[in-house]
Amino acid sequence: MEKITLPERPDWRIEAEALGFTFADMGGEPYWDETSAYRLTLQQIEEDIEAPSTELHALCREAVAKAVLSEEWLTRLDIPRPYWDLVEQSWSNGEPELYGRMDLAYDGKGPAKLLEYNADTPTSLYESASFQWLWLEEQQKRGVLSPDTDQFNALHEALVERWAEICEPATEIHFAADKSNPEDYATVEALAWAAREAGMGAHFTDLAGIGVTEEGQFADDKDRVIGTLFKLYPWEDMLRDDFAAYLQGSGLRCIEPAWKAILSNKGLLPLLWEMFPGHPNLLPAFFEADVAEALKGGAPAPSVADAFAAAEEQLRAGYVTKPIFSREGAGVSIFERGHETERTQDDSYSHHPMILQALAPLPEYSGFHPVLGAWIVGEACVGLGIREDRARITHNLSRFKPHFIEG
Repeated sequence: MEKITLPERPDWRIEAEALGFTFADMGGEPYWDETSAYRLTLQQIEEDIEAPSTELHALCREAVAKAVLSEEWLTRLDIPRPYWDLVEQSWSNGEPELYGRMDLAYDGKGPAKLLEYNADTPTSLYESASFQWLWLEEQQKRGVLSPDTDQFNALHEALVERWAEICEPATEIHFAADKSNPEDYATVEALAWAAREAGMGAHFTDLAGIGVTEEGQFADDKDRVIGTLFKLYPWEDMLRDDFAAYLQGSGLRCIEPAWKAILSNKGLLPLLWEMFPGHPNLLPAFFEADVAEALKGGAPAPSVADAFAAAEEQLRAGYVTKPIFSREGAGVSIFERGHETERTQDDSYSHHPMILQALAPLPEYSGFHPVLGAWIVGEACVGLGIREDRARITHNLSRFKPHFIEG
């Protein structure tokens, strides 16, 4: 994997504005940055990213099957007790999933390491699926890239196919997000675009405009009853919302299904490590409460004693702490040789239970550290988006970088 300096398209900002990509610059810094791009080989894509990510997703499904039947794990994952049945039934009923994004540490040599999995409300979809592909096509036309180059990007086509698989023809789907957030709107519009192409009806509705009718059904701000809802609203918040009590009796179908509350939860990482210790694409991970004393010279919780002993040397070299619920790097700290060396300023999620994960050093390219986002649609990895930052913790203003395949 290499980072290659390339000339920018002279009018890309005008084009971005025309296409509704209004957040290409944020906070006085570029968010979309095409002054350089990452070059990967086909072998790196197929063997180090695509195949392992698809396998990891299969392991995640095995983890869900275990967690939904375990009071211990539902408790540890902080799923609210009144909704355990909702989560379990959504899994046992086979409610289908749509998409997710695995964040990976990868240096071009492998194996890629799973940092976390946002399987419920991942953003950066529009720039991964659409604007990045447009960049490739235009750079090929301008002669900046060879016509033989390619991109790991079947995202839009896979989403069209997936919508057709999980919804009956002409299903009316409401897409809900915060209308004041342009990145969230771009995400649901990218999904709605694919749904329309699959023959579905698609309606945007502001999250704040959804209410409950006298009959206990959910409706939008035009009083239209919602039958199928894609919501860019995480399950950990939704299950704590006052409206959660209406979910089971409303007839509402949610995409993503309720069992995704287990996958889009960083407590998944200790669960995966318990089930698949030593897997080449996983990092040792534990609940912080189970190993905090051991890292100070005491004893770990008896349930993880053997696993901790096997991973102790790696953890003492470096580890990361994360809240089980957080977004955009909030609440994340890096520790090396027992000392905190980096942290985010946003601690708004730090009241949640914490997990501890072995540090996977990110590679450095011209002062930036990339994290690879492997996109899952259905149960297969179908695309790639790359974010980079000067810091080692990716956050909401980290840059999106295009990639291409050559060789």
